Amino acid sequence: MKNKGCLIGGGILGAIALIVLIAGFWLMGRYNNLVPMEEGVKAQWSNVENTYQKRTDLVDQLVGTVKGAANFEQETLTQVIEARAKATSTQLNIDDASQLTEENIARFQQAQDQLSSSLSRLLVSVEKYPELKANQNFLNLQASIESMEAEVLFERKKYNDVAQTYNSTIRTFPNNIIAGFIGFKEKGYFKAAAGTENAPKVEF
Repeated sequence: MKNKGCLIGGGILGAIALIVLIAGFWLMGRYNNLVPMEEGVKAQWSNVENTYQKRTDLVDQLVGTVKGAANFEQETLTQVIEARAKATSTQLNIDDASQLTEENIARFQQAQDQLSSSLSRLLVSVEKYPELKANQNFLNLQASIESMEAEVLFERKKYNDVAQTYNSTIRTFPNNIIAGFIGFKEKGYFKAAAGTENAPKVEF
């Protein structure tokens, strides 16, 4: 009887150990699925930031060209320079994925949209300056910025798509339990402002 009891006890312990082992492998599999998804969100955020940086570089060149125009509206030019400084100083550290919150992305987007608005006003003001309208370098920069605005919208949409897939996954049972326990957080989205469904274009 004693041996039989030991065998039963050993069998129960063995079964428990097997269940724990299976659960461990299952949890590891779920975790390993979530990690590359979060990394994909971070990678797409990098693409968004890189695209905005390309636009900023073009804005710098545009400002340099406009500065050469005689008597150009200094207030408009200053607004672009200040908005550019704010946009470049408003960055998120993607090494810390928890920074990709709704609030932080809204703050980042607001700074970038402010630069877009001031830039649009500058391009409209150029209508008063024939020498700039005839400047081939300026026209090339204008075309490049318009193209970059379209690329920004494209990369932002890709980010939203990747973030939505990730968020849906970590909200789904049983992933939500694992995500909550390990610390996977939902990511924020870019919000489309009124009138920004299409890239801005300035016609002369």
